[in-house]
Amino acid sequence: MGLIDGKIALVTGAGTGIGREAALLLAEAGASVILTGRRLEPLQEVAAEIEQKGGRAVARSLDIESREAIFAAAKWARDEIGPVDILVNNAGSASKVLNARFISEEEWNSTVNVNLTAVFNLTQAVLPDMIAKGEGTVITVSSLAALNPNLLGGAAYGAAKAAVKNFMTFLHNTHRNQGIRATTILPGETNTPIMENRARPPLAEERAVMLDPHDVARAIALCATLQKGAMIPELHICPTFMRDTSADIETARWVGAPADTPDLPKKNK
Repeated sequence: MGLIDGKIALVTGAGTGIGREAALLLAEAGASVILTGRRLEPLQEVAAEIEQKGGRAVARSLDIESREAIFAAAKWARDEIGPVDILVNNAGSASKVLNARFISEEEWNSTVNVNLTAVFNLTQAVLPDMIAKGEGTVITVSSLAALNPNLLGGAAYGAAKAAVKNFMTFLHNTHRNQGIRATTILPGETNTPIMENRARPPLAEERAVMLDPHDVARAIALCATLQKGAMIPELHICPTFMRDTSADIETARWVGAPADTPDLPKKNK
């Protein structure tokens, strides 16, 4: 018997990385998992893997930058499968331009929309059903960039991840006596496909000392499977080894800088 048999979990960004690993673990623990993301094919591959292991999963493409699409997905889940018991806000993205000095308002807004506003919309879409049942779990993957913002994640990403941590604390303080558990997971550098989008993609030996997505997923699964009367408001998980990120930060500093920037190093011109 699984720890969350009969529960329905919705995971965003479930096709790869942390989201994929979390979906597999939640299904193993007994939940029916709704896998969401922009691309349907990797979601279907995860769903097939879960079903091959005897679990239950369904894939649905979802643009989390669209409030309309989010509420439509929540209604579809309610009508076709049942109200969501566990929401895992995992999907996220960083801007291409990382320095607040050069980032455009459009790119800033897009990054905040994915990492913060989407979490608000997803939570608002499932919260009424959770309150009606007297229980529900909302787990959001933030980042240690919320506590130590720098050019690795960038200005917009760090600000959004700090804000979403604040929002989860608001949910905890406001709705805990209605049975709502709101948890923030704050991982350090994790070896996921998003690393390819870094200003300086880390080398293989650098990735080797990062967190594995499965480790972060285990933290998510822990928070989701605690008995009803227990919850973890905030959980930090970081690599054991601290790598030298000075080259990454120096590269990121100048992404998006106009060619006539007075202090732009010659090698970047």
